[in-house]
Amino acid sequence: MRLLMRRDTARPLAVVVALGSAQTVAWASSYYLPAILAAPIAHDLGLAPTYVFGALSGALVISGLLGPRVGHAIDTFGGRTLLAVSNLVFVAGLFLLSVSHGAAALIAAWILLGIGMGMGLYEAAFATLARIYGANARGTITGITLIAGFASTLGWPLTTWLASEYGWRTACQLWAVIHIGLALPLNLSLPRAAPLEQDSRPGTNASQQAGGQSETFAMMLLAYMFAAASFVSSGVSAILPAMLVGFGATPSQALFAGALVGPAQVGARLLEAGWLSRFHPLLSARLAMLMNPIGVLALVAGGPWLAPAFTVLYGAGNGIITIARGTLPLALFGPVGFGRRVGVISLPSRATGAFAPLALGLMVEHFGSSALWISALASVSAFFALLLLRADRTT
Repeated sequence: MRLLMRRDTARPLAVVVALGSAQTVAWASSYYLPAILAAPIAHDLGLAPTYVFGALSGALVISGLLGPRVGHAIDTFGGRTLLAVSNLVFVAGLFLLSVSHGAAALIAAWILLGIGMGMGLYEAAFATLARIYGANARGTITGITLIAGFASTLGWPLTTWLASEYGWRTACQLWAVIHIGLALPLNLSLPRAAPLEQDSRPGTNASQQAGGQSETFAMMLLAYMFAAASFVSSGVSAILPAMLVGFGATPSQALFAGALVGPAQVGARLLEAGWLSRFHPLLSARLAMLMNPIGVLALVAGGPWLAPAFTVLYGAGNGIITIARGTLPLALFGPVGFGRRVGVISLPSRATGAFAPLALGLMVEHFGSSALWISALASVSAFFALLLLRADRTT
């Protein structure tokens, strides 16, 4: 016996627009917030900016630790209510951050924001879509990443303007208002999950097989691949301009090349939504993991003139891997128990994403631009892990 979900008849486009917009708010007001507010917060509180980024790292670890429990709750009850509660947690964290006057309050605020991130970012959104649409959720997962992919593009200018006009404290409070006035209603507009029904057809449990492999082994491979990908994306993003300058690019060339990362991510996601959607997500993920190494080779061979080629390839790989976090486990294991699996698989990636900027920053200090080769090796190792996975699975 195993659990089988009844399919919801909710219109996918309406769900994608609502959830994608809510995700944009969630990402812009949490993960992307310190990039703009770390300096003014640190100055006002008499701390080094490192404290703010350290608090973000701690929040990422907390969100990762919550992942399996959050996923299991969505598998059981659906994600509508939990995503709505995450908005309230974000509001509490943002408000506490806005009234912080010392390190203790700052840390407490980011603990709340970490809880909100664990309940309300991509993994929870993907699990919610799998609970609504079952094995047909791939298109909707791609859809919300297309919308939320603009979180930094929209969030950074808005946060910058709010902070410059009204101060960082008011900026945090206005993001809290946006959660209440926009994101919360959007999450509450999502369809309720259908009740779970028993299905007596032969199936697999957590110890049985996916694609002729043990599920545990397949999940370990996925966990390693996403951890390596997170190390590369978080680390390289943090040091990208300085790294390109180290390769000989001028500051203006580095700025131009860096600006191509966002459009490359969106373009790759459109490709995934179109042509690549005809193939198994394993193909997309394998191609994505090769893009960063190819970009590094191009940068080394061509010098600063090929910096835009590197950032386009790097950004495209990141864009596809973000989608693969949801579509690949769904394709390999199916929708039953999807949320718990994604939560477990994402745990190592949250940890590597948290310490990657510091680790690669230290590598740059000791090895200079050669640190990019380390990111390339991490991507290649993830590619070989994906080669060990099989696209077929038993059901």
